[in-house]
Amino acid sequence: MTANPASPWEDLPIRDELRGTSPYGAPQLDVPVRLNTNENPYPLPEPLVARIAERVAEAARHLNRYPDRDAVELRTQLAHYLSRTTGHPVGPAQVWAANGSNEVLQQLLQTFGGPGRTAIGFEPSYSMHALIARGTNTGWLSGPRNEDFTIDVDAARAAIAEHRPDIVFITSPNNPTGTAVAEATVLALYEAAQAAKPSMVVVDEAYGEFSHHASLLPLLAGRRHLVVTRTMSKAFGAAGLRLGYLAADPAVVDAVQLVRLPYHLSAVTQATALAALEHTDTLLKYVEQLKTERDRLVDGLRALGLEVTDSDANFVQFGRFADSHAAWQALLHHGVLVRDNGVPGRLRVTAGTPAENDAFLAAVAAVLGDLELLPATGPDHTGAGDGPTPSKEYTHHGQ
Repeated sequence: MTANPASPWEDLPIRDELRGTSPYGAPQLDVPVRLNTNENPYPLPEPLVARIAERVAEAARHLNRYPDRDAVELRTQLAHYLSRTTGHPVGPAQVWAANGSNEVLQQLLQTFGGPGRTAIGFEPSYSMHALIARGTNTGWLSGPRNEDFTIDVDAARAAIAEHRPDIVFITSPNNPTGTAVAEATVLALYEAAQAAKPSMVVVDEAYGEFSHHASLLPLLAGRRHLVVTRTMSKAFGAAGLRLGYLAADPAVVDAVQLVRLPYHLSAVTQATALAALEHTDTLLKYVEQLKTERDRLVDGLRALGLEVTDSDANFVQFGRFADSHAAWQALLHHGVLVRDNGVPGRLRVTAGTPAENDAFLAAVAAVLGDLELLPATGPDHTGAGDGPTPSKEYTHHGQ
């Protein structure tokens, strides 16, 4: 959260930790090319739109009744999707769904965090982990990363041993850097977390379908305190649906239901998500197109002489600018909106359609002559630059 001392609610008796902060959000400006919020740029195909209409119409006939409180059919189909796409068998009892992955994360923090408990994440990373932690009155710890944005395993294990957090967040692929986390790293941190308390370890795979690497979901086998969270916002192109889910030991699924609100998933939401799952193969073809475009952005930015962090997501982090906000503003003047996440010297761009990506690369080429770049740190132009560890300078600017 960012400082905002002039908030209109400052004279209200809100919780002390919320004072001087501002709500989560990203700039939404009216420009020709918007590549700042990691949305899937492709509209849902018409056959899927028609199927949604059919399923919602059927659900509408029963809106006088509460929806399926346990979302059994939806959880069954999500389990089938995970099993088919990861090769690891998952049953409905291992899956839970909520209104976006943020509500899933909130339920996990409400269940396993709270007053007197702490969570740790490795920043820069998805800012909502820290924000939801604070919103649930869970203490937050910022863990270390290497200068190439990978997790410093030895330092992370030491931090876990010292602070004994109740929840450990691992984001793979990471947002905003795009970097994937090695299986060995997850296993090392999981073992450290179990030795310390034991603790819950949450692997956030919101961008998992875009990765060059296999899902970490098979690590669930035999690990009762491991959770993998996913979303339909990205790969399924359904950001407006607000449907997130987790896979874990059935006991974890049972536990989070202690804090869920009654009938939290509407009948319309469940019907829409089920329709989308019927069209998985078509939607994943769009994912393959976006992966190709993502890789083209990486190559194009490097060809222009920029440092680019290797990406396993649907976005790319690039730099290094002496003044990243000036670079952001220069691109905006050319009609292209990207994201300034507060990572020193770097910006983040979402992979868009081929035409949007062409416009972005042309805008970058046009403004580079007016911007100061910092020296590259390596022959491949990847990784972080000189100076402080990224997590110590990172400020939360949303998704």
